[in-house]
Amino acid sequence: VQLVESGGGLVQAGGSLRLSCVVSGRTSSNYVMAWFRQAPGKERDFVAAINWSGSISTSARPVKGRFTISRDNAKNTVYLQMNSLKPEDTAVYYCAATQNGLGYTSFNDYDYWGQGTQVTVSS
Repeated sequence: VQLVESGGGLVQAGGSLRLSCVVSGRTSSNYVMAWFRQAPGKERDFVAAINWSGSISTSARPVKGRFTISRDNAKNTVYLQMNSLKPEDTAVYYCAATQNGLGYTSFNDYDYWGQGTQVTVSS
């Protein structure tokens, strides 16, 4: 499975960005897809995840109500809509996939990773 992220960039606080992750390879498998982020000098933290059908999603407390994860299996693409961005959201954002099921929030639980896309929020 290969994952390629896009959509990062520089945005002012309060602004919005939408990240995309295109999945290729064994796309017929029932992967849970997730977004993680990693700020300089910090660990890679869970942001949000979504089940294979797109019917159930979870998100971390710092982004609840601001970020929305979704997926379009016809396009093999997962999205992260980020609204009301804050400077503390600045990080490299990674797309990840696992067959472990929904509810896993540690980076150790995910088997496949993209290369990451930089999101920078200015104050």
